[in-house]
Amino acid sequence: MFSGGLLAGGTLTAGVLWLLSGLFTPAPAAGRQALIVVVALVAALRDAGRLPLRLPQNARQIPQDVLRRHLVRGAAQFGFELGTGVRTYLSASAPYALAVAVLLSGGSYVPALAAGLGFGAGRALTPALRRLSGNGEHWDDLLARRLNGVTLLCSALTATAACAVPA
Repeated sequence: MFSGGLLAGGTLTAGVLWLLSGLFTPAPAAGRQALIVVVALVAALRDAGRLPLRLPQNARQIPQDVLRRHLVRGAAQFGFELGTGVRTYLSASAPYALAVAVLLSGGSYVPALAAGLGFGAGRALTPALRRLSGNGEHWDDLLARRLNGVTLLCSALTATAACAVPA
């Protein structure tokens, strides 16, 4: 239920961004593409620690009482809110670059849908891998040591994709 909520939340956010992308289609495609690339590169520089930049975000966590009201509905709601990316922290810059790319692309809904599902799946991957590890505390330690590298890799891949995919 939690993972389904994450996927649904990511899909909703990407769908809203895709709908709004129509407002930007009158702008020249080359200008939109350049802005997508600039934002992706700024995101990569931020995650590399080369650019001190605060991200706009809802700097709080989803309240625990969401889970206490009803376990199944609470897990679905929690997952959905987490999947939207607007209800809690986002420490990495890649989701912002991805959101800008969806917003400015103005193309088919398929890449937007893939972006939303990818974001939700990415957020679902962390707790799933932690649980599958069999030792959550050890997994947390490994993640803490590798988190900067993973974050930078995701930003670099997003920047590379932004440079390669036309708006």
